[in-house]
Amino acid sequence: MKTKLTRVCVYCGSSSRVNQSYLDAARELGMVIAQHKLTLVYGGANVGCMGAIADAALAAGGDVIGVIPKGLVEKEVAHQGLTELHIVDDMHQRKALMAELSDAFIAAPGGLGTLEELFEMATWAQLGFHTKPMGLYNVNHFFDGLVGFLSHARQEGFLADAHLSLFNCEQSPKQLIEQLETQASISQDKWW
Repeated sequence: MKTKLTRVCVYCGSSSRVNQSYLDAARELGMVIAQHKLTLVYGGANVGCMGAIADAALAAGGDVIGVIPKGLVEKEVAHQGLTELHIVDDMHQRKALMAELSDAFIAAPGGLGTLEELFEMATWAQLGFHTKPMGLYNVNHFFDGLVGFLSHARQEGFLADAHLSLFNCEQSPKQLIEQLETQASISQDKWW
């Protein structure tokens, strides 16, 4: 069933030690999300790519919802200028609320947390817990190695073709958002 996207969850890094091109790309994605009249749902921090995407979406007139565990409010420096900021007890509640609030998921460049969030949503899709579209924002070919690994896992029989194709992978934020809007749901193929 195709549904209209209203909220897009973006997983991305909070580190400020990254190459400037990643911060610029996060800003571009935030701007494009706002231009498409979508609400950004993200991890609630005001630093690194997380802060860059939120600030850009807000500056472009968009709404931004942050979700952050109380234990990370100071560590990740919770963004105080958001449309909504939800402070939850732990990471499990953060991920569950972000998933509940969102119609689609994008992984932008990030570290272990970003990958963990991405793969939890992919696993939920594989198990049929959701049919929300997913994408990889492939800035500077950041996800090429991951896509290669997933292809290898498919060749070795650990992934079905349908699950290898869960991820729309694009270098252009505009094209990625348009793909997610067009897809609006993923197939319910069984994982086994």
